[in-house]
Amino acid sequence: MSTTDIDSDTDARLCRLFNAGRIDALDLEFARMIGRQCRSTRWDWLLAAALASHAPALGHVCEPLAGPRRLLLGADERGEALWTPQAAGWLQRLRDCPALGRPGELKPLLLDASGRLYLYRYWLAERTLAERLLALAAQPVAVDEARLAADLATLFPGAAADDGQLRAAATAALSALALITGGPGTGKTTTLASVLAALLRQGEPPPRIALAAPTGKAAARMGEALDQRRPAIAAAFGADFAAQLPTTAMTLHRLLGLRPDGSARHDAATPLDCDVLVIDEASMVDLTLMSRTLAALPPRARLILLGDRHQLASVDAGAVLGDLGAQAGPPSPAFAERLRRVAGAAPAAAEAGSALRDGIAELSVSHRFGADSGIGRLARAINAGDADAALASLEAGLDDLAWQPAAGSEAAVARALAGYEAYLQALAAGADAPALAAAFAGFRLLAATRHGPLGVETLNARIEARIRQRLRCGEVLWYPGRAVMVTRNDYTLGLFNGDVGIAVGSEQGLRVAFVGADGHCRTLPVPRLPEHEPVFAMTVHKAQGSEFEHVLLVLAASEQATSRELFYTGVTRARRQLELLAEREALQQAVQTVKPRASGLADRLAGQWD
Repeated sequence: MSTTDIDSDTDARLCRLFNAGRIDALDLEFARMIGRQCRSTRWDWLLAAALASHAPALGHVCEPLAGPRRLLLGADERGEALWTPQAAGWLQRLRDCPALGRPGELKPLLLDASGRLYLYRYWLAERTLAERLLALAAQPVAVDEARLAADLATLFPGAAADDGQLRAAATAALSALALITGGPGTGKTTTLASVLAALLRQGEPPPRIALAAPTGKAAARMGEALDQRRPAIAAAFGADFAAQLPTTAMTLHRLLGLRPDGSARHDAATPLDCDVLVIDEASMVDLTLMSRTLAALPPRARLILLGDRHQLASVDAGAVLGDLGAQAGPPSPAFAERLRRVAGAAPAAAEAGSALRDGIAELSVSHRFGADSGIGRLARAINAGDADAALASLEAGLDDLAWQPAAGSEAAVARALAGYEAYLQALAAGADAPALAAAFAGFRLLAATRHGPLGVETLNARIEARIRQRLRCGEVLWYPGRAVMVTRNDYTLGLFNGDVGIAVGSEQGLRVAFVGADGHCRTLPVPRLPEHEPVFAMTVHKAQGSEFEHVLLVLAASEQATSRELFYTGVTRARRQLELLAEREALQQAVQTVKPRASGLADRLAGQWD
C-alpha cells in the first residue's frame, strides 16, 4: 500500500492539519506509515497516530484521548471543521488497530488504561523512569543520626526547629531520592552546601559527589553558588574540610557522555562513578534525559534534585520536576520520627505517607524578595493565578517594578537601549572585556517567542541596527560590542549552550571574548565560534537558569506561547529591577493561562499503574 493508496479524503484532512500547522511533516508521514502498515484508511486511526506523533513537539509525553471533543481546525474553503471523535467510541475503535498495543507490547503506539496514547519510546521512558524513581525513593539510607544532628546544629546555628532550610537539609541527608524545590532566593544552594558538607562528614571514605545541570550556564552558576558557600563551611568545620566541598559542575550531556549517534559513555551497563548525584535546575530536564540519567545511576547511589517547580518545564517532552513535586505532602510516621531526631521537629505525619513523599522538601521563604518587594509580590500573585493581585502590585508604585501598558516593538527597542546604556557607555570608554561583560550582564530584554513583532529575532535585529547606527559602523555583521550567545555545546572549545561572548578589538582583529565566573577572559576569532545568535534579546526559555539585575520583559496578548509558567519564569529572572512592557489584556491572559503537560508520570508515581 503506497502513500497514494491512502483514502484521498483521509489524506486530504491530514494535509489540511499539516497546512494549518496543527501537525508537522514528520507527523503526517508517520500517520501515512501507520495507514500502510495497517492497510487501512480509517480517519480515527490515522488521526490518533498523527496526534500522538505531534504531542512531544508540544511538550506532551502522550496524547490524552479520553477528554472532551476538541476542535482541531475550523471550517474553511477546503472543508468542514475537523474535530476529534467522541472519546468513548474512539478508544473502542482504536483497540482494533494492528499498530496499537497494550502497555508492554512492542508496537508503534500504546494506549494505557486512562486513555493516554503514546509513541512506544515515550511510554517506555516514562514507565522506566517511574520504576527507577520509586525504587530509589524506597532505598534505605544508612546515616549516623547523632553525627548528622550535631553537624546540622553547627551548620544552622540558632535556627528554629521548624526552620525550612534546616528541615530540607535533614530531609535530603536522610533520603536516597531528595527533591529540594523553591523559588528564587529561598536558599536551595545554601541548603545543598549544608547537605553535601553533612554527607562528607558521615565517615570514611567520603562519598564521591557529582554535580550537574541541564545547560553549561546553569552548571557554571551552580559551581559559583557552592563556591560562595565555602567560607561558611570553613567557619563550621575548618578550611581543610571546606576544600573538599565540590564546586565543579558539568552538563548532564557531558556527565553521561552522550554521543551524536544517541549512545552514551554511561548507562545501566557502565554506570556513573559517583555515590551522590546532584542535578540543579531540574525543571529544565526532560523525560528522556532524566530517564537516561536514572539508568546510569549506580546501585546504592543517592540523587538530589533542585529546582523551582513553578517555572517553565523543559523544552522537550515532559514535566518531570512538576510531576515529582505534585507528590509533596506530609511524611510517613517513621520518616517524621527520623526528622525529629536529627532536626528537632517534623511536620505532622500521615498514615498514608510514602517513601517518595518523604524525600520532598519545599522552601517557601524568599531571602531575596522581602515582604515589600514588588517582584516578590508579583511572582506570588502569578503563582496563585490572581490576575487582580498581579495588576495591583504593578500599579502600587513599588521601587523595583515598572509597568508600561504598551506592547509595540518600537517601545521595546527604546527601553532596551536605555537598559543597555551603561554597557554602551563602557564600550565607548574603551573598557576591557571583563568590564564589558559585567556591564552587559546587568540587563536583559526577555520575550516569550522567537518570531513575530515582539519575538527575539525581530527585537535583536532592530536593537543591533540602532547600535550600529550609534557606533557608526555601517551594515557590517560584526562590530566591537556585538554580544552573542552560544547555542550548541562545543566541548573542544569549552563553550556551552548559554555562554555569552562580546566582540572586542585586538591586534589580531575582531575577536569574541568569553569571561568566566572567576574573571578569566579568553578570546576566539569569529570564524571559530560554535553556533550562536545575537543576545541583546533572548527568550524566557533561554534565560531559564540565569538571573540579571535588571530585566525588561515584553508580552503580547496574541502570543500563544504566553502562560502563567512563562510569566513567572520571566519575572523571577530579575534580581533587583523588573520592567514590564505589556497590555493589561496580555497580563491577565498570562496569569490565567495554565498549560499542563500531558503525562502519566504523576499517576505512576502515585501508584496508579496499567
